[in-house]
Amino acid sequence: MRGSIFAFSRQGCETARRIMAVCPDVRWKSFTMERFGEADFAPITPKCYGECFATSELLVFVGSCGIAVRKIAPFVHDKRTDPAVVCVDELGTFVIPLLSGHIGGANALARHIAGSLHATAVITTATDINRKFSVDTWATENGCAISSMKLAKAVSAAILEGDIPLKSDFPITGSLPNGVISGETGNLGIYLTVSDKEPFEKTLRLIPKCLHLGIGCRRGTEKEAIQKAVEQVFRENHLDFRAVRSASSIDLKKDEEGLLSFCKEQNIPIRFYSAPELEAVPGEFTPSPFVQKVTGVDNVCERAALIGAEDLIVRKTACHGVTVAVAKRKWEVHFG
Repeated sequence: MRGSIFAFSRQGCETARRIMAVCPDVRWKSFTMERFGEADFAPITPKCYGECFATSELLVFVGSCGIAVRKIAPFVHDKRTDPAVVCVDELGTFVIPLLSGHIGGANALARHIAGSLHATAVITTATDINRKFSVDTWATENGCAISSMKLAKAVSAAILEGDIPLKSDFPITGSLPNGVISGETGNLGIYLTVSDKEPFEKTLRLIPKCLHLGIGCRRGTEKEAIQKAVEQVFRENHLDFRAVRSASSIDLKKDEEGLLSFCKEQNIPIRFYSAPELEAVPGEFTPSPFVQKVTGVDNVCERAALIGAEDLIVRKTACHGVTVAVAKRKWEVHFG
């Protein structure tokens, strides 16, 4: 995690050093007023706050909340992308998350810093203080995409008034958290799934990244053709593309520009495997004599999709000169 920390007094600099020491996983940039001449702190410049807000995942202000609010105000944009912002008084007595408490993790970071400094974390988000299930916090901690931030907000408001039904396509371990009950119908509910279906009148889908794409294509296939093929497969099988964890193919395609461009644009890591590695994948696959002749293995996309996964949920589908298969890896819902 990239972090920026600001201190506005000599005592604040000492507290900032303590904070940095208890957060060793954060790659810190530290700043203070130039007149203090602290050798391990860079001077604060007029552009400093905006640059740090744009490039850091965590901002810590060691000083008053007023200073922090004024400095970040021009840059606050969207809770899905804004960094976590935490304010700590210069004596290290109180730790207050100001921004992105759930999705950005500011609440968890505040608790960690407070616990390490023997300080008090001042948490103000309603679901936390009422000990209710925080849907956006849980989704972030478990690597799930949130289908609608508007519905996430509606769930967070409704859960304060009563229990919300939850449906899961995955095994659940542990007891359901406070504010959530098992259910499949209702006006508003949570659905843990890789599907685009919506069982509730208003369905908030939490989408884990557990799908593997297997892709085969002719030499010189353009990125647009690959994208159309994948989109068609997901649309016809009612799958949400946000569930894709990775893509894979045969090593003959490792320099295929269209395939590489598609994966880069979609921010999907891609892996390539040799024909013997694909041949070693157990299971029954859709054979192709032509593919066998060209690549040395009877099926590329299905075998490639199954590496690192357990269940082939979409068999070889050919469209636009591209073959696509989808496999799902094991995933569980952990509560408690």
